[in-house]
Amino acid sequence: MLVAGAQPAAVLHAQRAPVLQQVAVPHAYYWREMYVPQVTSGPSAVTWSPDGADLIYSMQGTLWRQRIGADVAQQLTSGPGYDYQPDWSPDGRSVVFARYAHDAIELQRLDITSGTVTALTTNGAVNVDPRWSPDGTRIAFVSSAYNQRWHVFVLGADGGEPQRLTEDSDSHLPRYYYSRFDHYISPAWSPDGSEIVLVSNRGRIHGTGGFWRMAAKPGSPLREIRYEETTWKAHPDWSPDGRRIVYSSYLGRQWHQLWLTTADGGDPLPLTYGDFDATAPRWSHDGKRIAYISNESGNTSLWVIDVLGGRKQIVASWRRRYLGAVGTLRLQIVDPAGHQLAARISVTGPDGRGYAPDDAWRHADEAFDRAERPFEYSYFHSSGLSTLTVPAGQVQVELWHGPEYRVFRAGVSVPTGTTVTRRILLDRVDNLPARGWWSGDLHVHMNYGGAYRNTPRHLAFQARAEDLHVVEDLIVNKEQRIPDIAYFRPGGRPDPVSTDRLLLVHAQEFHTSVWGHMGLLGLTQYVMPDYAGYPNTPAASLYPHNAAIADLAHEQGGLAGYVHPFDTKPDPADTSQPLSYELPVDVALGKVDYLEVMGYSDHLITSEIWYRLLNCGFRLPAGAGTDAFPNFASLRGPPGLVRVFVKSGATLDHRRWLAGLKAGRTFVTNGPLLEFSLGGHEAGDEIRLPSGTHRLPARVGLRSNVPVDHLEIIGNGKVVATIPLAGDRTRASDSISIPVSGSGWYLVRAYSDRAEMPVLDLYPFASTGPVYVRVGEQPLRSPEDAAFFLRWIDRVEAATLASTGWNTPAERAAVLQAITQARDVFAANR
Repeated sequence: MLVAGAQPAAVLHAQRAPVLQQVAVPHAYYWREMYVPQVTSGPSAVTWSPDGADLIYSMQGTLWRQRIGADVAQQLTSGPGYDYQPDWSPDGRSVVFARYAHDAIELQRLDITSGTVTALTTNGAVNVDPRWSPDGTRIAFVSSAYNQRWHVFVLGADGGEPQRLTEDSDSHLPRYYYSRFDHYISPAWSPDGSEIVLVSNRGRIHGTGGFWRMAAKPGSPLREIRYEETTWKAHPDWSPDGRRIVYSSYLGRQWHQLWLTTADGGDPLPLTYGDFDATAPRWSHDGKRIAYISNESGNTSLWVIDVLGGRKQIVASWRRRYLGAVGTLRLQIVDPAGHQLAARISVTGPDGRGYAPDDAWRHADEAFDRAERPFEYSYFHSSGLSTLTVPAGQVQVELWHGPEYRVFRAGVSVPTGTTVTRRILLDRVDNLPARGWWSGDLHVHMNYGGAYRNTPRHLAFQARAEDLHVVEDLIVNKEQRIPDIAYFRPGGRPDPVSTDRLLLVHAQEFHTSVWGHMGLLGLTQYVMPDYAGYPNTPAASLYPHNAAIADLAHEQGGLAGYVHPFDTKPDPADTSQPLSYELPVDVALGKVDYLEVMGYSDHLITSEIWYRLLNCGFRLPAGAGTDAFPNFASLRGPPGLVRVFVKSGATLDHRRWLAGLKAGRTFVTNGPLLEFSLGGHEAGDEIRLPSGTHRLPARVGLRSNVPVDHLEIIGNGKVVATIPLAGDRTRASDSISIPVSGSGWYLVRAYSDRAEMPVLDLYPFASTGPVYVRVGEQPLRSPEDAAFFLRWIDRVEAATLASTGWNTPAERAAVLQAITQARDVFAANR
């Protein structure tokens, strides 16, 4: 038996950095997952043989060939990187594909007979969507090689210097999720090879754009044939008869399905139906069938549909023939009592690639340390028993079951053709529910346009693997659709998959790029509209502002909080950067019930703003939300990456848990576990003292499954005590005396100077909520911080006055009135 507690302390590494930094397009977590190919357990893209008998598809980061009607798949490539998006040449002799390796995606050509792979591009950019011309002499593809933006290029069949077809164009449009510069993606050839159809957002604000045609020559004019609000996945394909185009769209729906339109952009006809995604369509060469990818089962799968008749056939690879020597690894995870334990597992082969069971959802982190590994961290969730095929040799196994358990790491030797079984015991670091503390993630999006189709049952499975007790699934729009709105339960009841140890609750995120995003918890009714400030839509007005939305939540007995606040320091004096974030206005007006002190942001930067608000006398509880997209293959973090522990009693109850959050009985963390009391009081409590100077006993405890560099007591925004750390820097316990002479607040925080795997975050961090101290009748005041927020509110007012999108003068007046009231509150603080 392998025991987690036997592992040595982690070694410090350099900082993590995002993947594919050669693309200068905003919101990388969208195009990275929804456009750039990802490693999925099932198929992700497909191409037909010229005779229509075989398919070649990408699966698990390699290319596979399979005859339709057979159940055997033959592996065609095996790295050294991850291989995607195959396209079979018209003569049937070779396949062009995209290979991710060495921090770039380059085009490669596979000779099917010899198995030889030849590089076609070496520009160090992101090169995707390769498509052979019908005569086999050219390859159209998309690259970031020009100005780090998406453009269509054409390359000779043997490589050479690519020609850029599309022109760079500055739209000057107020796009939030997309670059100000137009993009051009997903090219497909006309049957005669004279034209290309592509997707572009030229002239459009929202979505990845509509369908355009152009001659396959550099600088040719584009003609828009149809506009839809697509989101990265349209991938049009021109029919062999030249009259139709098949594409993937969520037109009027919540999920992508296959649609047919004419080559001139006539009214579309749906080809498939269902509450799941059908994507990546490809016509057979005789025009009678279309192959595509579906996530109807949750995982991805490969299907073929008859265009006439609609008969569907799955192409499943029940047997696989591998290129290299492989073995089987069987993992069984148990807790100290010997019970099977769900967990997050990472398995890395001797080639540096990640491996997972065939039926698991593979995920990859969005950032990694290049000095530590060649690719981003790969993982999957397990019920506690997993079997996977791996390359023969030494593989590395790493397990995580939340911050209350030790991390397990070990190398396992897997000989060729054998099954190796390992039973792994995960030891506890602590048992917080036994003391009434329950962990929750306040910010999860069950489905948000990713490769997989998530369900409450599967999300609960992911949460159990992360040892999470409460999941707040924030239903939210993605452009005009709201993918999970059907799951909202009137009355705010937990989802039926909930148990006495796990609550899954469908809540809401309110979107506006102007005021900042808000989480709405404990709702009995979904708040509509779901967003504001979207230019060129009926929701272009900046009203309702966040204060009005918070009022609607409070009328239902719900909570309103600010989510993923800051990854860069807001500076009200820097007028070169926009600053319309409504947070200080709403805090001053008493509208904010919690702040995601930890979220998809920089925790120390966010804490600095939080401290300034606390210094102005506001009592703002600490929350935490990952902003997790657990149906993504490329993931910013699983549910529970950051979490809030709420002290709410011996049993798990959602209303009591939300009440504990609002009362500030919390601490937030991505790994370190903290204990803190001041004068016998815990987070959220108030200590009242008579006027004068006092000393209060403080008790600090730390237990962590990763090393920590700093353990500090913060008072009124300053470090008032540092707790020494020794040994492996994972444990500490100390009692000290804190001098107190004025009103204020105190908390404990712990953090590291750099990333520590397997915490998939910028750095380990934890913070308790504040203990408040009131000395005599002295209020807490900070003229410096009040002045900071007054300058901030001036910027919010300027943005309000500059907006022309109001529906009525009354909307503008309501926002300005709130700003004036907030300014008066901060002015009194000076």
